[in-house]
Amino acid sequence: MQVIEHPFAILHPALLSSQENLIKSYQQFSSTEKRFLEEGLQPCSSLFSPITIHSDSDWIPEHPENPQDFQSFYNSPHRRSPSSENNTIYIQTIGTFGVDTEHYVEWLKDFCKAFYHGLVVKMLSPVTVATTDCSFRVNSNTHNLQLHAGELLTFLKRRKPVDAFCIVGITMIDLYPKDSWNFVFGQASLTEGVGVFSFARHDDDFYKRNYAGCLKKKLKLTQGDYSVFDDYFTPPVTSTLLLRSCKALLHWIEGEAESPGQDSKATHAFQEYKSWLYKCLQMLEVKKQ
Repeated sequence: MQVIEHPFAILHPALLSSQENLIKSYQQFSSTEKRFLEEGLQPCSSLFSPITIHSDSDWIPEHPENPQDFQSFYNSPHRRSPSSENNTIYIQTIGTFGVDTEHYVEWLKDFCKAFYHGLVVKMLSPVTVATTDCSFRVNSNTHNLQLHAGELLTFLKRRKPVDAFCIVGITMIDLYPKDSWNFVFGQASLTEGVGVFSFARHDDDFYKRNYAGCLKKKLKLTQGDYSVFDDYFTPPVTSTLLLRSCKALLHWIEGEAESPGQDSKATHAFQEYKSWLYKCLQMLEVKKQ
C-alpha cells in the first residue's frame, strides 16, 4: 500500500506557477486573504488530501500521467477557453433522478455556477433514456442496467446549443463505453465540449449485494424497448452523494472523486459547502470593487 501526499512547499508553487503577473497579483493580497487561499493547501485540507494506493491495479498506477502545474495547464494548446459567444455551461439530465430531482439539480447548478464564476450555467429540459436512442445492457457482474456512454455523447453533440462552452450529460444509470469494458464513470470529448457521466457508483450502497438497483431476475432485453427503465431505482440524494456529484461535475467539465464526509442525512449537511463557496464569491466581488 502506498500513500501519495504533496506538502505545501510543492503545492504552492505548482498552483501559483512562475508567471510574474500571477506572483505579483498574489503578493498584493492581504495576509488574511492569503491565509484564506492557502488553507486548501494545508495537510488537514480536504482539497488535496492524501491518496491511498491499495494495489497495482488502482487507477493511478494503471494510468500513469506526468505532473501538471498551473502554468503548463494554462499554456496547453488543447485548453478550451470561454468567449463572449460561447460562455454557457449546459447541464442535461438523462433519465429519472427520483423525487428530489428539482432540488438535486439546482444544487449542482449552483455549485457549478459558484465554481466557474462569470460563466452562465443553464439546465436543459430533462430527457428520457428513450429520447437518446442509445444502446443499453445489463452488467453481468452488478446486474444493473447500463447505458452506452459513446452513443450518449453523440446525442449530446446534436443538442449542444450554439452559445455553449460545453454541454454535460448527467444520469443516475450506470455507463459502459464498449462491450469489453465492465463500466466507466464517464466519458468526454474536451475538444468538442461534450461529456457525460453517471452518479450511480457514487452511492455507498452500489456495490452491496442487496443494492436496490440490481435486477431481481434475468431479463431478455430488446434494443429500442426502453420500458425496462420505467420506475428504475434511483438512490436517495444524501450529502455524500451530492458532494461527490458536484466534484464529478467539475472533473468532467475541465478535466476528483471521493468525499471526505459520510453523512447519510439529506442535503442539510451540504449547506456548509455551499456557504464556503458563497464566501469565495463575496471575496471576489470585493476585489472587483
